[in-house]
Amino acid sequence: MINRKTFIESSMACAGLAASGSFVHAKSTTNIPAFLKGYETLYADDPRKAALMYFREAKFGLFVHYGLYSLLEAYWQGQHSKPSSWVQLRGKIRVKEYEKLAARFTAEKFDADFITDMALDAGMKYINLTTRHHDGFCLFDSKYTDFKSTNSPAKRDLVGELAEQCQQKGVGFYLYYSHGRDWRHPHAPNNHDWGGSARPDYDPPEESYKYGQEHDLQIYVEFMKNQITELLTNYGPIGAIWLDGIGTPASRKEKIPLFKTQELYDHIHSLQPQVLVSYKQGLLGTEDFKAPERKYDGSSEVPLELCDTLQGFSWGYDRQDENNHKSADQVMAMLDHAKTMGANLLLNTGPLPDGSVHPDDVKTLAEVGRRLRKSTEASVPSEP
Repeated sequence: MINRKTFIESSMACAGLAASGSFVHAKSTTNIPAFLKGYETLYADDPRKAALMYFREAKFGLFVHYGLYSLLEAYWQGQHSKPSSWVQLRGKIRVKEYEKLAARFTAEKFDADFITDMALDAGMKYINLTTRHHDGFCLFDSKYTDFKSTNSPAKRDLVGELAEQCQQKGVGFYLYYSHGRDWRHPHAPNNHDWGGSARPDYDPPEESYKYGQEHDLQIYVEFMKNQITELLTNYGPIGAIWLDGIGTPASRKEKIPLFKTQELYDHIHSLQPQVLVSYKQGLLGTEDFKAPERKYDGSSEVPLELCDTLQGFSWGYDRQDENNHKSADQVMAMLDHAKTMGANLLLNTGPLPDGSVHPDDVKTLAEVGRRLRKSTEASVPSEP
């Protein structure tokens, strides 16, 4: 296994090259990300185009939704108008009450080695992890918040662990980050300016939030830029930044410029030029690919990724979905549908509270991998 200190130092060196522009102009492919091996010529000419070609050809990826919401299992009793990762909003759990969950977060069975092997065996080419969901809890060691996995009983940087395994095995590592919606940060978008789902509708109002003239969205915008900078400088080569929370800025289209989203995209590409950017169905139209949820029948002028979950409905673990996990037949049908759309399938698993992958999902993905290998073998012509 790569020494952690060596891995971080190597990652920082690569990020420094990217920031200086050396990645963009150098013809040498010495520092090519492991997942882009085989794309050396294209990478030397245009790193982002190489990453986009990799994405187009990948077809199949693993989504992992894991966080404090995984511990609550089914707080709002399975009323599936919103997935379980929305439990803080749906249950109107107070910020101080919700943050107590961090004291129970052990992630004792979160195994990055197992997750990457499982994904590869299933025929998946990339993994997307929820680095920070709408609740604000980070699975990485950010210096901009204490609300993080390294400050919990787990004392682990799960992003770093998965980054290391992906780099070792040549798996594309994509990072989910909640951008437009945040239920913890005092200066995050509020319901008054950005619609009713921006934050939980607390009564009486949440004391930790800023209101009126005290509220400054730009403090939050800078906070997000700082955290995304950490993700792109501390964890080695990244395949994509996958932003979520589009419903908030899209609810007030005339105010979208306040988020400085294009400036963020440009900053991302300056740090690591191969990194793709997605913002669900597309917020500005300058994203590298679209990633709508579940059913999507629209067209797309950029590459398309359909995301769905192995549970019946929820993204994070939900005990109410215990007997509704997708079968191999259902996943194969989802892959076929994605293929007809010319799209990738990003298939989600919501690890159990202890971080282990649900046994039903392990079984289904193993069978899907077996079928895909059999199909590939059958399509290869035999020698005369």
